[in-house]
Amino acid sequence: MNEFDLVLPATVDVREVGMRDGLQLEAAVPLEAKLAMLEALVATGVRRIEATSFVSPKAVPALADADQVAAELSRWDGVLWSALVANARGAVRAVDAGVANLEYVVSATDGHSQANAGRTTAEAVAAVGEIARLAHGAGGSLEVIIATAWDCPFDGRTPITRTVDVARASVTAGADQLCLGDTIGTTTPLRVVQLLDAVRRACPGVPLGVHFHDTRGTGQANALTAIQAGVTQLDSSIGGLGGCPFAPGASGNIATEELVYMLEGSGVRTGLDLDAVLAAARVTEQAVGHELPSSLYRAGGRSVPRTAAAGA
Repeated sequence: MNEFDLVLPATVDVREVGMRDGLQLEAAVPLEAKLAMLEALVATGVRRIEATSFVSPKAVPALADADQVAAELSRWDGVLWSALVANARGAVRAVDAGVANLEYVVSATDGHSQANAGRTTAEAVAAVGEIARLAHGAGGSLEVIIATAWDCPFDGRTPITRTVDVARASVTAGADQLCLGDTIGTTTPLRVVQLLDAVRRACPGVPLGVHFHDTRGTGQANALTAIQAGVTQLDSSIGGLGGCPFAPGASGNIATEELVYMLEGSGVRTGLDLDAVLAAARVTEQAVGHELPSSLYRAGGRSVPRTAAAGA
């Protein structure tokens, strides 16, 4: 090792969120086109996929077919499927549809919580216990995703203590793991490290993932920083699609193909095949009917550069 070597893990676990976060801002995509996307995504080798969300169809019409999507997931083996819920009613729907691994969003700020879920942060946290019991009773798990963990479009910068309090309360109430969400894509590497350290101190031993948006071009830098800080669970969205419909100005997630390109080219195994990811992006572009925001996809893609760490 020399002073220029990056200290990176051997592997990371990528969760594909394009089917939920990626599509929630889009016009409704027909079920058959969604199933074609799923087929292409499974072919990439990804082993965790957020399939849909069980929320009000009026709030997110693009995902009104959640039950229909869930009914088709048994087509594919070897994938850990999950779904996002906004309340206990959604959790019941998800479990009844056969999806027991749940993600529940709690906004760290009241402004976003009211816009996103119609309740305060404290009221959202109070529901964690019931949702955890529903997930556990069905043999699944509960991950609490803390939205606006760094910044809020309504309340400004989120105090670290605010996010830490939500994390601690969620784990106490039964959450199995946590994920920190950069909902409006404003954080930067130093702030990523600061919050990760604070949450880990408050919730030692609890699995912790990250969910970055590339709104201001810092998503990949934040992802690399988180990985260097020991995070091995990251969300990404095929083609860079996505954003929060209840956060003004929020745009796409970090693109799966760009994350895979960066990590595999740095000797970090993701288990995903880049050519297959780019093929899935083409299927996704056809499904949504417009150009994808991913820079790598627009560039046409190419094989991951080989490095000494990757076996050159």
